[in-house]
Amino acid sequence: MAAGGRRGGGCLLLGAAGVGKSLLGKRLRQLSARDGAKELGEPPATLPTVGTNLTELPLPPRVTVRELGGCMGPIWPSYYGDCGAVMFVVDAANPTQVSSSCVQLLALLSAPQLAAVPVLVLFNKIDLPCYMSLVEMQSLFRMQDIVSCATQPVTVLEASARDGTGLADVLQWLRDTFRDPG
Repeated sequence: MAAGGRRGGGCLLLGAAGVGKSLLGKRLRQLSARDGAKELGEPPATLPTVGTNLTELPLPPRVTVRELGGCMGPIWPSYYGDCGAVMFVVDAANPTQVSSSCVQLLALLSAPQLAAVPVLVLFNKIDLPCYMSLVEMQSLFRMQDIVSCATQPVTVLEASARDGTGLADVLQWLRDTFRDPG
């Protein structure tokens, strides 16, 4: 356990390539630095992450988010040992990615190093006209079965990193997850 926080090691930000992890990290930093201000403005430019990005969120407590590029999926497990939480992002507007994202999620949830680490499954890109609703995504992923079989706490949210919808809930999940119990 880290000083000032219930969990050490920060938060891993994982998901397939192109799901919006980089923009999510930038928007969460923007929102947490503004102390809840609503206006995010135009989304900043992002490039596909090859490697890792570190984002410091000045929440109470300070949380470090380590984004691992989607192309790094085969080596994600080497980062599991030193994390206090995982955010797993899924593109809710890309039905062709559902099966591979589900396989990645199941592998993550069955990793022994993450057996007690809280996981947030975030269905992103709900601002797009062709997105699948939370109910549809939960059905496709069989989230009820996944959550009931998982050893760790699993939370499911939907959001749009582009327009900010749902990001306050993500920040609250981070605050609750890393809150000092004393």
